[in-house]
Amino acid sequence: MSQKLRILLTGFGPFPGAPYNPTQPLVARLARLRRPALDDVELATHIFPVTYAAVDRQLPDVLAAQKPDALLMFGLASRTSYLRIETRARNAVTMLWPDAANTRSSKRGIAGHADAMLFGPHTARLLRAARLTGIDARASRDAGAYLCNYLSWRAIENVKAGGPQLAAFIHIPLLARGGAVRRKGAPRITLEELVDAGEAMLMEMVRLARKPRTS
Repeated sequence: MSQKLRILLTGFGPFPGAPYNPTQPLVARLARLRRPALDDVELATHIFPVTYAAVDRQLPDVLAAQKPDALLMFGLASRTSYLRIETRARNAVTMLWPDAANTRSSKRGIAGHADAMLFGPHTARLLRAARLTGIDARASRDAGAYLCNYLSWRAIENVKAGGPQLAAFIHIPLLARGGAVRRKGAPRITLEELVDAGEAMLMEMVRLARKPRTS
């Protein structure tokens, strides 16, 4: 019997300014999906503490333990009202905002003078899959300079080093809670809408990860 396809879903815990991180319930909901297309897929999850040290320590450990074929990561962009599919990771780290352990980076870059690194053309497929659910999803070239960008950089490094075949990072907005609305009056994206878009992107990642096995 062939080995199951492995997909690792990740999110983040709370951090300064965001005591509630909706990536946690999103990842949990996606991991519980039961679909015929997922019968031969093993879904694993990991929630990273929002610290640079945790990413550096835990990412290699979880990749070694799970050996995923694809890595689908989620992070919170609280100032963005739509879904952002990141297309690259920037060689940038903020020196202004501390992480959840109150640690500030002592340098502005991750890896010397290296250029930004691209996730790959599959991000366009994920964008299309998300949009087909009706959600407002857009491509992004700027993952910021905080932990989401840092994890993206480390994930792409692992892909290039022979780890997962594919990696992708999705920024999600603050979700509607208790009837909350955006300042402009439009209702915020709900968790249910986000789960639908997340499922569509997950299914697309599964299809993409299957290709090398069947080619």
